[in-house]
Amino acid sequence: MPDQRHLPAPGKPIPVSTYRVQLRPPADDHPGFGFADAADAVPYLADLGVTHLYCSPYLQAAPGSTHGYDVVDHSRLNSELGGPAGFANLVEACRRAGLGIVLDVVPNHMAVSEPESQNAPWWSVLRDGPSSPYAQWFDIDWDSRDNPGKVLVPILGAPLGEVLDELTVDGDRIRYYDHEVPVAPGTLVEGDLLATLEAQHYRLCHWTVAGEELNYRRFFDVTTLTGVRVEVPAVFDETHVLVVQQLRDGVLDGLRIDHPDGLADPGGYLDQLAAATGGAWVVVEKILEPGEALPDDWACAGTTGYDALNDVLGLFVEPAGEQPLTALWSSLTGDSSSFEDVVATTKRLVLSDVLAAEVNRLTEIGLTACAPDPALRDTTRTAFREALVEVLASFGVYRAYLPPAGPADGTARGFVQQAVAAATTSLPQRADEIALVGRLALAEGPAGAAGEEFVTRFQQTCGPVMAKGVEDTAFYRYLRLSALNEVGGDPGRFGVGLEEFHAACMQVQQAWPVSMTTLSTHDTKRSEDVRARLVLLSQCPTAWGEAVTRWSALAARHRSPAGPDHATEQLIWQTVVGAWPLSADRAVAYLEKATREAKAGTSWLRPVAAFEEAVASFARAVLADPVITAEIENFVTELAPAWRTTALAQKLVQLTMPGVADTYQGTELFDLSLVDPDNRRPVDYAARSRLLETLDAGPVPEVDDTGAAKLHLVSRALRLRRDHPDWFLADASYEPLDAGQRAVAFARSGQVVTVAPLRAVQTEQRGWGRDVVTLPEGSWRNAQTGAKSPGGPVLLADLLADFPVALLVRDGG
Repeated sequence: MPDQRHLPAPGKPIPVSTYRVQLRPPADDHPGFGFADAADAVPYLADLGVTHLYCSPYLQAAPGSTHGYDVVDHSRLNSELGGPAGFANLVEACRRAGLGIVLDVVPNHMAVSEPESQNAPWWSVLRDGPSSPYAQWFDIDWDSRDNPGKVLVPILGAPLGEVLDELTVDGDRIRYYDHEVPVAPGTLVEGDLLATLEAQHYRLCHWTVAGEELNYRRFFDVTTLTGVRVEVPAVFDETHVLVVQQLRDGVLDGLRIDHPDGLADPGGYLDQLAAATGGAWVVVEKILEPGEALPDDWACAGTTGYDALNDVLGLFVEPAGEQPLTALWSSLTGDSSSFEDVVATTKRLVLSDVLAAEVNRLTEIGLTACAPDPALRDTTRTAFREALVEVLASFGVYRAYLPPAGPADGTARGFVQQAVAAATTSLPQRADEIALVGRLALAEGPAGAAGEEFVTRFQQTCGPVMAKGVEDTAFYRYLRLSALNEVGGDPGRFGVGLEEFHAACMQVQQAWPVSMTTLSTHDTKRSEDVRARLVLLSQCPTAWGEAVTRWSALAARHRSPAGPDHATEQLIWQTVVGAWPLSADRAVAYLEKATREAKAGTSWLRPVAAFEEAVASFARAVLADPVITAEIENFVTELAPAWRTTALAQKLVQLTMPGVADTYQGTELFDLSLVDPDNRRPVDYAARSRLLETLDAGPVPEVDDTGAAKLHLVSRALRLRRDHPDWFLADASYEPLDAGQRAVAFARSGQVVTVAPLRAVQTEQRGWGRDVVTLPEGSWRNAQTGAKSPGGPVLLADLLADFPVALLVRDGG
C-alpha cells in the first residue's frame, strides 16, 4: 500500500498527467501566450490525452513579465494575460473539455517593482520603513552595519554623486528614469535633494553595491526579487488569498510550489498550505541530489520531477564511455579536474563574488550569537567569515532541514557534519571556527534569538550556493558530457544502472506514488531531445573524439587570441550537435548566456566585450563554414536513427513510470531547444492539432524528423493513462521485467508493459541478435502498432520491428 501521508486528502482530485504552458504577454520578439491562447489550445490538449493544464504563475506580475515569477499583487489575476474575464473563459474551456488546472505558485519572493500602483507592500516599506504595516512581509535587516535603519535600493547606473542631477522630485516621489521611489511624509527638504534622500527609509545606490551590502533576502542573486516571510500567518493569508479561494471553488486541482528551500520553514509552510486547501495535491520544486530523499514528513505529493528526469537520462548513458570521454575532455582542454574539483572552485567563486552580501549578513548574525558567550566573544570577523565560506562551499545538498531551536534529526546532522569535516580538511587553520559554524548550524551553539536566526539563514543560504555555484557555474565549465549537466543532476555520476533505476521506481511507487515526472521544464538546461542526442556520445566516444578533433582543426582559422577558450569551444561543438540544425542567432544568444554563467572569460557582473565578441564571431564563422557544417550534418545524420529511438525510449519510460506524467509545452514533437529563453519560444498548437488528427485517421507514422512518431507515442500513452488511471497512480504496482542489458522493461499493475532500447547506437549497428524480453503471461497488444505478442520470452528484434519502442496493453485490458 502507498504511504497515505503523501497523498491528497480523500476526495481531492489527483492529476493523471499534466501539460505545462508558459503564459506571457506579447512583446516585440514573442506573440505572447495569454489566457485566450491557452483556451484555444485546450481542445487539442484534451485530444492529446492530458488531464490537467499546468500553468506558469498567473497572478499579477511586474509589467511585461515574461515568466510570472515576479509577482507584485497576490490578490489579482495578471491583467496582461487577460485578467479575470480571460481567465474565466479559460476555466470554462477546460471544463468543457474535461481538463483540470494546476498552478505554479511562488511563495518565496515577489518583485521589488517600485510604483505604488504595481507593488503596494514594497512601496509602503520604502515610504514608512519599519513602521509600515507591511514591514513584516519582507526579510530586511534594519540593523545592518552598512545601512542601519535603511533598506538598500540598488537601482542607479553609477554612484549617487555622479547621477544626482538625473534624479527629480515629483510630488510625493523621486524619479530616476523609469524608476520611482516614495518620499516619506514631512521629509521633503525644499530644493535639497540629497538632504531629502538622507531622510528616507531607503538608500539609493549604484547597482553594484548590492553584491556586498544588500540587506534584504533575495531570490538567489536576483536583486529585483525580494524574499517574502510566508512563515508569518498574516503574510501567508494575504499572499495566498486568491490561490486558496480558487482551490476551494474547484477552479484549481493542484499546485506546484516554486523554490520551497528559500523559505524559513518549508515543512511548516506545506502544513499551512495543506490546512488552508484541505489537503490538495501539491508538488514542490525540490532539487534532490543523487541519493537524497524528500523529507518524509512534508505534506506534499512529491517533487516536480527533476529526480525522475535524471534517473531516466542515466539509463541511456554507456558506462564504458566514461574513460574515453574523460580523456578526450582533458586532452582538448588541458584540464584534468574532476567535476568535484570544479564545484569546489565555483562555489567559492560565487560565495566571494555573487553572494557576498548573504555571507556578510550571516557572518554578522553568527558573531551576534557568539557575543554573549565569553568563550566565543573573541572570534574575529575574518576568521568566522572564512570558516563560514568553507562550510557553505562544502555543503553537498541544497538544504538540511534544521529546527531553529534544535535538535537536528540524523539526516540533517549528517549533512552538516559532512560539510564540517570537508571544510576542516580544506582549511585546517580555521578548524575551531569551522566547528563553531557547525555547532551554530545545528542549534548547539549559544542560545537566543540570534542563534535561532543563524540556523534559519544558514539554510536559506545553502540553496543559492548550490544553484549559483553548481547549476549556474560548474555546469557551464565541466563539459565532459553536457547531457548530464542538468538540474538536479551530477555530471560526475556517469549513468544509472537498471537495478538502481528499478529500485528508485519501486521506492517512488511505495512512498510518493503521485509525485510528478518530467523530462523538460522551463528551467532545464537542454530539452529532452537535445539530451537524447548528446547522451549518445557516451555510446560512440571514439567517433565523437575523432569528429570533434577534426572540426577543431578545421576551425583554427576562425579563432582569435581573444577567444574562445578550449572549454567554451567544446561547449560550442556539443551545443551545435545537440541542437542541430541550429541558427547562428540562436547559437550566439545561447553562448552569451552560457559564457556569462561560466564566469570564466566573462560574467553577468563584469561582461568582457572582447571575449564575447570573439566567441560570437567564432560561432557565426563555424556555422557559415560549408566544410565544417557538412561534417556536422553527416555526423548528426549518422546518429539520427539512434537519436530518434532514444528520444522515443526515454519519453515512453517517463510517461509510464510511477508518478504524474508532465509534458512540457511543444515537446510532444521532437524539440531541440536550449536553456531559457530558447525553450520558451512560441508553440504552434494548430499544426500539432492537425497532425494529431492525421495520425488518428492513418497508419503508424514513419519515425523521421517530423516528430510525428513522438506525437503518436505521447498521445497513445497519455490516453491510456487518462482511461486507466488506476494502472499508473497510487493503487498501481511496478514490476521490473528482464530484457537483458540493452533494454529496460517494466509492467504496471499487470496491465501495461513498457519496453525501451537503451543502447541505440549499438543496436542500430549490430541489431538485437537473440536478445529477449520476458513478458508476463497472457496476450499483449501493442498500443502503437496493434501487433499482438504472447507472454513469456519474446525476441526484441520481433517486438520492436515496426516501431522503436513498445507500449503493450494486456488484451482485454
